[in-house]
Amino acid sequence: MIKKSTNLAVISNNTFEATKAVNINHYDISSALQTTLEFNQLIVIFSNKIVSMIPHSAFSYNNEEFEIEIKSGVFTKHSCSYALKIENQTLGKLKFMRNYRFSAAEITLLESLLCCLIYPLKNATLFHQAIKMSYIDSLTKVNNRSSLNDTLNRNISLANRQKQNLSIIFLDIDYFKVINDAYGHTCGDKVLIAAANLIKKSLRCSDILFRVGGEEFVVVLSDTDLAGAKLLAERIRKTIESHTLAFDMATIKITASLGVYDLHENDTADTLIRNADNAMYKAKYNGRNQVCLAG
Repeated sequence: MIKKSTNLAVISNNTFEATKAVNINHYDISSALQTTLEFNQLIVIFSNKIVSMIPHSAFSYNNEEFEIEIKSGVFTKHSCSYALKIENQTLGKLKFMRNYRFSAAEITLLESLLCCLIYPLKNATLFHQAIKMSYIDSLTKVNNRSSLNDTLNRNISLANRQKQNLSIIFLDIDYFKVINDAYGHTCGDKVLIAAANLIKKSLRCSDILFRVGGEEFVVVLSDTDLAGAKLLAERIRKTIESHTLAFDMATIKITASLGVYDLHENDTADTLIRNADNAMYKAKYNGRNQVCLAG
């Protein structure tokens, strides 16, 4: 029986310097890879450029940091795999496959050619890290207001196209100004962090949490009708109410008012937020620490 051919290597900055590309193939590959900062395009370009030199029937690429998994081609039992890394920065794992073993000469050539891919992948990583950070609230580490409209527009389009439900929860921490005034902004920040963590505990994997204002949060619930959204909102409310927070020598109880709204025909991101916000204010008006529906 022919043994599966495997090769696990860490491609480092030192490797790059030691095998710096000088021939036309390297130049051609490097030039093509400079045209994009998208991971999937980089891997496809690289595969297409090397296939005549190192024939392969399939490839896969996995990047845990950005939850990316790219697969293409006919998967077979022979493969060579690479953990890509530069300057202690992980760039993902890349594997090539075909139905016969890779020779030692091909592996050596492939490792040389991979040096062309390292810096484009590093640039893509830095670019997507910057985008990711611009969408994250620096205090609570949940999504911020900048990312909410993008998410809502994408989910509205998907819901309309697939005729699915879409709901939204607007949450406001009750008497938050009183907490800030009584205990200071440091305590207020800790309350916001705790509230975000308590909300996340109540959510499903498909639910997306955003901090949209000082003490205001929004939860986007894909494929969820109004009744399901109300149940989840009530679970969030009870979770927050049931916890006591400690700050210095003080214990602090917090509650929240929540408004729930589901997608209607001709709704936009703005109308979804506005109607859920109005429902939240109804909860405030009716005595706080409760869930109200829009309308």
